[in-house]
Amino acid sequence: MDPDSHLLESFSAALLRLARLPVGIAPPRLMDEGLAALREIVPFDAAWWGECSGGIDGMAPRNWLSGSVNLSADFAHEWNRISASDRFARDSIDRLDTVVCSTGFADPAAELEAFARRHDLFHVIAVTRTLPGSGLLQFMALYRGEAAPAFEEVHRRLFDQFTAHLMQRWSARVAELIGGSGTPANDAQALVDGRGDFVYLGARIGLLLRERFPQWSGAGLPAELVETTRRLPRHLSLGRRRLSAQACGELMLLSLAPQRRQAALPPRELNVALLYAEGRSHKEIARLTGLSPSTVRTYLRDVYLRLGVSDKVALGRALGEARHRRRAA
Repeated sequence: MDPDSHLLESFSAALLRLARLPVGIAPPRLMDEGLAALREIVPFDAAWWGECSGGIDGMAPRNWLSGSVNLSADFAHEWNRISASDRFARDSIDRLDTVVCSTGFADPAAELEAFARRHDLFHVIAVTRTLPGSGLLQFMALYRGEAAPAFEEVHRRLFDQFTAHLMQRWSARVAELIGGSGTPANDAQALVDGRGDFVYLGARIGLLLRERFPQWSGAGLPAELVETTRRLPRHLSLGRRRLSAQACGELMLLSLAPQRRQAALPPRELNVALLYAEGRSHKEIARLTGLSPSTVRTYLRDVYLRLGVSDKVALGRALGEARHRRRAA
């Protein structure tokens, strides 16, 4: 059998293995089974996948939930502490749907090099894709240690095509659980398993939890909320917002209650938000308004939460009426 025929048969077998999984499979198990199939065609020593953001409100890239193979339990928490220095992650986020690769421990940021050596992340191959409706991104990364051979071009192609199928099926399964077939997941909902770990997280819920629980790690429900959700259904009050919690099969579905019409934003916050929606950078806004860049970020964070948006496009839509009023004045 020629190499191309063998490659095609291996890829087909991996896709068939994915297709044979039960229709009602839980999303975490779907990803575990998918990674097992992927490992047959792209061997790896460790893997990491999950949801991330690429700079909401100017924040550093952040992991909001994840699953892994052969990585430590605190891997995601550790990475969040050094993510601002991770040029490889930023490259993947900046080049959505494109597979990126790297080899070697050497890194200009000492904390990144130490992190890679500690976990033996010598070879890495990764892809980041949009997660429709969530306000966040979905990523997957495979790792090999220093003693293993580098990923080859054929591995890059197989990884690219197979993860497109796997991520699409995962997204579709989450959407089915949340709202039924054909209804996309959205940024005001989340799915939680029986241990309190997130299976899916929308950006608006993530931002709200981050505001209310500053020490929250992002991997699962804040400890303060776990006990309160033992009996369902129920409603949780988080400052100005309310979360409803209800059973969703073996999982729990969290939903942000519809927000009442908000009063006008304070003038300074409105001005900062309008400038940001127009494409100004934090430094430009700070110079134009006489505020510090950190204050600009704080204002934007508050505006995002107040308006219930999670990205610049949604912010622009929400500010449409305010922009019209400013031009008409």
